[in-house]
Amino acid sequence: MEIFDFDRDERRVTHYGSSGVHATRVAAGDGGPVQLTHLKVTPGGIIGTHTAPSPQAFLMISGSGWIAGPDGVRTPLTAGQGVRWDQGEPHTSGTDTGFTALAVEGPPLTLFAPDPGPDPEGRSSRRG
Repeated sequence: MEIFDFDRDERRVTHYGSSGVHATRVAAGDGGPVQLTHLKVTPGGIIGTHTAPSPQAFLMISGSGWIAGPDGVRTPLTAGQGVRWDQGEPHTSGTDTGFTALAVEGPPLTLFAPDPGPDPEGRSSRRG
């Protein structure tokens, strides 16, 4: 077991017109192109429009903000929600109040459907 801090604000991100963004590289896959990054965006901050270098899952873990795709339409996102972008898909995100997110990058990323919960007789309906 190894305990470590991942909220280290290693690097201030300014490329693509980003502001108020700090990123910390958390982990990368030894056998493949998987990366995990901790992102902290201050109130009024923005992660500028860029294309996903590989399939990416963006997981909001605290706070709230918005995300936008190539059409620029802002869609609200709150803690506990996420978005997946395909490789090459342009996107941006920002916040009025601040947020913390995790970005997971690397092909392939398959999202799992939520478990609908137990059936009326108390058995899980998830199939494994």
